[in-house]
Amino acid sequence: MVEKVITLENVPLAEFLGTANENIRQIAQAFPQSKIVSRGNEIRIQGGAPEILRINDLINLLLEHFDRFGHLTPENVKDYLDVEGIPFEEANRDQVIVFGNKGLVIKPKSANQRKLVEAAMTNDLVFALGPAGTGKTYIAVALAVRALKNREVKRIIITRPAVEAGENLGFLPGDLQEKLDPYLRPIYDALQDMVPPEKLKYYQETRVIEIAPLAYMRGRTLHDAFVLLDEAQNTTSEQIKMFLTRMGPNSKVIITGDQTQVDLPVRQKSGLAEALKILKDVKGIGVVSLSGKDVIRHKLVKAIIEAYEKDQEDRDQERYEANSRKSNG
Repeated sequence: MVEKVITLENVPLAEFLGTANENIRQIAQAFPQSKIVSRGNEIRIQGGAPEILRINDLINLLLEHFDRFGHLTPENVKDYLDVEGIPFEEANRDQVIVFGNKGLVIKPKSANQRKLVEAAMTNDLVFALGPAGTGKTYIAVALAVRALKNREVKRIIITRPAVEAGENLGFLPGDLQEKLDPYLRPIYDALQDMVPPEKLKYYQETRVIEIAPLAYMRGRTLHDAFVLLDEAQNTTSEQIKMFLTRMGPNSKVIITGDQTQVDLPVRQKSGLAEALKILKDVKGIGVVSLSGKDVIRHKLVKAIIEAYEKDQEDRDQERYEANSRKSNG
C-alpha cells in the first residue's frame, strides 16, 4: 500500500472539489481499489503504485483545466475519466490535437468537442453547430493547424461572411483587412495560441494561412487545404452553395455556425439552415451539435445560454398553445 498526498495551493477548494466534494467522489468511484480522501487543502490517495500514478496524473489534468477555464464540473471530471470506455490516460494522450505556444496543450474539453475531432478525422466536410463559447471555432482552428503541421495539407484558409449584427463592413473605416480584423479576432487569438508569432507572420505573408471574406472564395478551387467557414449562419443560400462547391482534391472543410444568432436581414433565409436540410442524407458529411454543456468560458455564459434556450422553449410552447386554441375555436 502506497500513500500520496496532493496539496492544493491557490485553488478555491469548494469550486475545485465540487458541491459536497462531488468531483472527488466521482474520482474515488472510478478507482475502487484505491482510497481517496479530501481534507482541507489536501487530497490523500492510498493504493497500488500504478493506480496512484494514474490518479495523480488525472488530478493534475483537472488542476490544469481549472486554471485555464476557471471552473470544474462533474461533467468535466467524467470527460477526463473516460472516453467511451477508453481509460482516461490513453484517451487523453490520443486526444491531444496540437501542442501550442508556451507549453499549451490543446485538446477537446467536452464529449461533443471530442465528437467534433472524431468527425473531422472521418469526414472531409463537417458542420459544427452550437452557441458561443462551446469551442467549435477554436477546435476547428486547432485541427487545421495540426493538419498543416503534419503536412496533410499545404495551407489553411479561414473565411466568414462579411455580416455582423446588422452592420455592413463598407460603412466601417479602413481598408478591407482593417474592417475584417475585429470580426476575425477570435480566429487570430486561436492561431496565436497555436503558432509561434514569427511563423504565423511568415505563414500569413506567404498565404500559407489565409484569412479572407467569403466573397473572395468565388471562382476558386480550394485544394490541398484545410478550410474553415466561420459564422456560417450568416451566409445566404447562394453563398454557402458557392462555398461548398469550392472543395478541391485533398481538402478538408469545417463549417461552424450558431443557428440562434443569425444577423441577416429579417426576411433573408440562413444558408446554413438550408444546407443542413438539403445535405442531411449525403454520405461523407459529419454534423456535430454542441450545447450549453460544452461551454468553457465563464460559468455565467453557460447559465446565460440555458436561460435563453428556456425562453425560446417557452415562446415555442406559447405559440403552439395559441395555434391550438385557434384551431379548436
